[in-house]
Amino acid sequence: MNRIDVNLERVLAPIDPNLFGGFAEHLGRCIYGGVYDPDSPHAGPDGLRTDVLAALRRLQMPVIRYPGGNFVSGYRWRDGVGPRDARPARLDLAWGAPDSNHFGTNEFVQFCRQVGAEPYLVVNCGDGDMREARDWVEYCNGTADTALVRLRRAHGFDAPHNVQYWAVGNEVDGAWQIGHKTPEEYTRAYVEFAKVMRWVDPKIKLLASATSSWAPDFVERAQLLLEQASEHIDYMSVHWYVANHEDDFARYMAVSELIEARLRAYEGLIDALRLARRIKRPIPIAVDEWNVWYRAGIDTGLEEVYNLEDALAVAMHLNAFIRHARTVRMANLAQIVNVIAPILTRKDGLVLQTIFYPFELYRRTCGDAALDVFWSGETFDGGDYAGVRVLDVAASRGADGKRLTLYVVNRSLRPTEAVVALAEGRFAGSVTASVVNGPDIKTANTFDAPDNVGTHEATFDAADRELRYTFEPHSVTALVCPVAR
Repeated sequence: MNRIDVNLERVLAPIDPNLFGGFAEHLGRCIYGGVYDPDSPHAGPDGLRTDVLAALRRLQMPVIRYPGGNFVSGYRWRDGVGPRDARPARLDLAWGAPDSNHFGTNEFVQFCRQVGAEPYLVVNCGDGDMREARDWVEYCNGTADTALVRLRRAHGFDAPHNVQYWAVGNEVDGAWQIGHKTPEEYTRAYVEFAKVMRWVDPKIKLLASATSSWAPDFVERAQLLLEQASEHIDYMSVHWYVANHEDDFARYMAVSELIEARLRAYEGLIDALRLARRIKRPIPIAVDEWNVWYRAGIDTGLEEVYNLEDALAVAMHLNAFIRHARTVRMANLAQIVNVIAPILTRKDGLVLQTIFYPFELYRRTCGDAALDVFWSGETFDGGDYAGVRVLDVAASRGADGKRLTLYVVNRSLRPTEAVVALAEGRFAGSVTASVVNGPDIKTANTFDAPDNVGTHEATFDAADRELRYTFEPHSVTALVCPVAR
């Protein structure tokens, strides 16, 4: 019998809402044809697609990263401000496509305000320089009567944008990146960029590009950054994508063990360096690019079509972030529209992909504090991992302690029964079971069949210390339980 034991007093950490962030890059149809499409019948007067805005509001992303990604390592922010007809078109070397620059800083900030998200900007630390970075901070956040503030005001924005989150570069550890840097080169650049950006606005939060390739030098990169730049670092940024290249469901579902291994390793690395360097303040992790990505290439604009097993993989990520809430304080699903995204558009409409539904479900039901849950039961072998638990579990507690939300990914192709037991107190009324599922693991949502995978709900009463529940095969379930203590 599978068993999930919950002690409502075993709080791991507060859950930062920024775990449910997003990412938008000038790549394929993410911006042009996705977020911004003046030629669509769904376009508002500002060119933003109203149907996309409505779908993104359902996801309630508190923060969105922009403008890249690889794109930012060749980006000039000044190209994307001012009158549209005067903005220069540029060739983006990262993805080999022209960019009109019709969508830029001010349009992005306005877009964020419309969906209720904080803008998070990445500065060019590829072929860009620190003066360009500090000027961007001043243009966005400055209040003094300077040329850059006057320029922003001339563009129609009297009040500062007050952009809080800024990253210095993107994936600088990758040889594919414009301006790829060795650990020593990036640490030196980071210090100098961070200094002048903070001199413009001391209140901003800065993210260091720590690792994306997970090459052996990721340890050296972290060491140099925390030895030489810790006073300027608010988050260590890491990236990864997962895949099912082998078309092996068990192997794919065991990717949770890789996610856990990376988070544990990076947590330990930061803790060890903080101890060695006597860094007293915590330095959290931002997984500010993550998703499933393996089918679609640049020739298709990275327009991945997701199936049900991909939705399970997304839910396993969210479970991991909740379990590691002490250290993971931001995570950004890459990306938000069309490009490896939960939303696919065409001129006359959109479809919500399978991965949309677990993200929406977690964001809607997640409590304020992560709980340290113990679970045991059936196991499976997948890829390099043996004895992986069939159920992948995380839990949160509401602020008043009267609501437990239990998240369970059933990685079995069969129904799986489990006992959920409270260490103290009891279940106190109507439990809501919200389930993301579809006919089989290869099922996708399409424009012709948009509702193959979705969320359905049921309620049942529970009044004792234990309850029994049978999790549907290949499903993501949130049990929202009132509790009395």
